[in-house]
Amino acid sequence: MRVALGADHAGFEMKQAIAEHLHSLGYTVLDLGTDSAAPVDYPDFSAAVARAVLEKRADRGVLICGSGVGASVAANKFAGIRAAICHDCYSAHQGVEHDDMNILVLGSRIIGLELAKDLVSTFLGATFSGEERYRHRLAKVAALEAKAQ
Repeated sequence: MRVALGADHAGFEMKQAIAEHLHSLGYTVLDLGTDSAAPVDYPDFSAAVARAVLEKRADRGVLICGSGVGASVAANKFAGIRAAICHDCYSAHQGVEHDDMNILVLGSRIIGLELAKDLVSTFLGATFSGEERYRHRLAKVAALEAKAQ
């Protein structure tokens, strides 16, 4: 599986550690920055990860910023992106199984590295159930996106 990984300056250190974790698990990592702890704007990295997922250069994405809020808001501006902040393992797998979440967002100032690793592993190990009720709900989400365009 190919994973697009991006972070702002607040998430830089966690991103580096998550990249190592993903490599150790055999994932292909597309590191889209940032490349230092120097201040940058989170929307740039959210957009890069969202585009990588939409363009199928990555199967899923992981975004990290200080709280997770800004990166989540920015990524969800892209039709077809279903990004969510998850700071518990249940949400990390349920978001994929029921909502076909394709980007996991983490707050580096909210959770520790070991929990972040568990969340990423849980997110990437989950699959969309494909049940009719969930496909029906996702069709409604797609209709909302189309109407907003």
